[in-house]
Amino acid sequence: MFSRPVLSVGYHKILEIPAGATNIRIQETVKSKNYLALRTRGGVSIVNGNWAIDRPGMIVAAGTQLMYRRPNEVRSRTGESITALGPTKEELHLYLIYQQPDPRVLYEYRRPHNDTHTDPETYTHQNTLPLVEIVGTTHSGSDDTVTNGMGVSVDDVSRGRSHPNQVTSNPAVNPYSLAPPYSWVKTGHTTCSASCGGGRHRVQWVCEETESKTTVSDDLCGPAQRPLNQEVDCNTHPCPAFWDLGEWSECSRPCGPGSQHRQVICRQAPGNHSNSMATLIPVDVALCGDSDRPETTTSCQLKICSEWQIRSEWNPCSVPCGIGQRSRNVVCVGNHGDEEEEEECNIGVKPVALQNCDMGPCAHSWFTSLWSDQCSAECGRGSRSRSAVCLLDHVSNLPLDGCEGTRPQEVTSCDAGPCHHRLEWFTGPWGQCSAECGNGTQTRGVACLLRDDSLLEVVDQSNCSHLVRPMTSQRCHLKGCGVQWYVTDWSMCSRSCGGGYRVREVRCLTDSVTPSDLCESSLMPENQEECNTQPCLPDTDSSCQDQYYNCVMVVQARLCVYPYYRTTCCASCRKAPQTHTVHKNPLHGG
Repeated sequence: MFSRPVLSVGYHKILEIPAGATNIRIQETVKSKNYLALRTRGGVSIVNGNWAIDRPGMIVAAGTQLMYRRPNEVRSRTGESITALGPTKEELHLYLIYQQPDPRVLYEYRRPHNDTHTDPETYTHQNTLPLVEIVGTTHSGSDDTVTNGMGVSVDDVSRGRSHPNQVTSNPAVNPYSLAPPYSWVKTGHTTCSASCGGGRHRVQWVCEETESKTTVSDDLCGPAQRPLNQEVDCNTHPCPAFWDLGEWSECSRPCGPGSQHRQVICRQAPGNHSNSMATLIPVDVALCGDSDRPETTTSCQLKICSEWQIRSEWNPCSVPCGIGQRSRNVVCVGNHGDEEEEEECNIGVKPVALQNCDMGPCAHSWFTSLWSDQCSAECGRGSRSRSAVCLLDHVSNLPLDGCEGTRPQEVTSCDAGPCHHRLEWFTGPWGQCSAECGNGTQTRGVACLLRDDSLLEVVDQSNCSHLVRPMTSQRCHLKGCGVQWYVTDWSMCSRSCGGGYRVREVRCLTDSVTPSDLCESSLMPENQEECNTQPCLPDTDSSCQDQYYNCVMVVQARLCVYPYYRTTCCASCRKAPQTHTVHKNPLHGG
């Protein structure tokens, strides 16, 4: 038994098997990633040499046949084995290709001795009976005699003796006149055990009536006299050559791109081989077709050597309020923790290193809805309205006096054009809804008026019959009246000249001033627009300069009212009152 806890990776000699050894058996007691290797004393590889793993099977070497086996079932517990009957004609050396700890190899063989023995290659059987095509049973006496169909004993023929009933060469005598009535006749052979390279099949016999050549029951010929089912060679022509593919070796690298190799040999089973398992021998690659030769090397990668590692927590947001960005340190590291180039890691799974952050509104902001579409009057002066709310964050609101600055105007005047002796319907205010919640109805009064610029006169409703009479009743719903878009004032422009941008917040709110996602997205007001597109003029006061790079944020936060910021951000604060904005809201009329 060979056993070592740990060895270096590679070939290690286990045993030297002397010439003349017989009954050789080498067995790995436990299945492992190790391999057995065998070579001659002169260094010629027989099994698994030169770091190439051979296919299991019969191998002819050292004057004997060696059977190399490798388990391929998951449930198999034992490992590789090499067996041979021997005797070997030269000394063999057994090696272990070590790849896994704690190898265990059991081996045994019979040593050569000085006793004389017969060489199996030269030994032949004596007194072998010749093959007889037709034999039968003669029923002339109490003892049955196996004949050759001519009344001559096969035993006599083998001894060279004449039989009393042997037919002479007289042509006038019927050669079958002395033949037995029933005979064993060869009818053919069984299917050959191999389609090429040499197989075996057996002779098939039937009992036949000699005169009529009719097949009859085997009992009439005497089953005890039936010839043996002799095996003979068949299909001895060589098999086509083929590519014999060895197993792939281990990947050359434990991680990252590597390569693995296998042995590709053109083999062929020679013809007229007497064994049931034909021996495969290497032949010229031209017999297999060199252009169709399978690859001997392929790329492999057991795992990616490098991986992404998060080295820090998220940094604080880049702005104290509003929308900014935050970052964290994400690096590509190798197996030993060293930083590698990002190309060494899978960019598709890189953790996020930069993201937006919302620090909330920079101040308590006024949000207003859009102005109503139509003027309240059909002619003359009327009004349009909108709603204004003060918001602290996304989910709550403040009292109307909680916001900084003046409350936005909620009603504005409008002119619907002059009124000249014009008939129109006048509608009174809607009455109270008939239902406190859900759907209800409400009514109003309707009158026909004759309008001049300074005169209103109620006339008969028939005078307004050519006009569409307003409804006097409608459905009403006191609760859950819908949602609409609200916006804040525009921020300060990002640049005082030369073209910049300003932004505002846009939110969808319900009547109870809670966020909603039911607003029509196509009607959403713009949240960004260009501003201060006029060219920048040179600063005539060289002493008025910004002392900090982020003075734009000072202007946006409206801190220029303080003397300290007016001094440290002189240039930005001086340009702030000159900010020119461009409105894009069509509901504001320009």
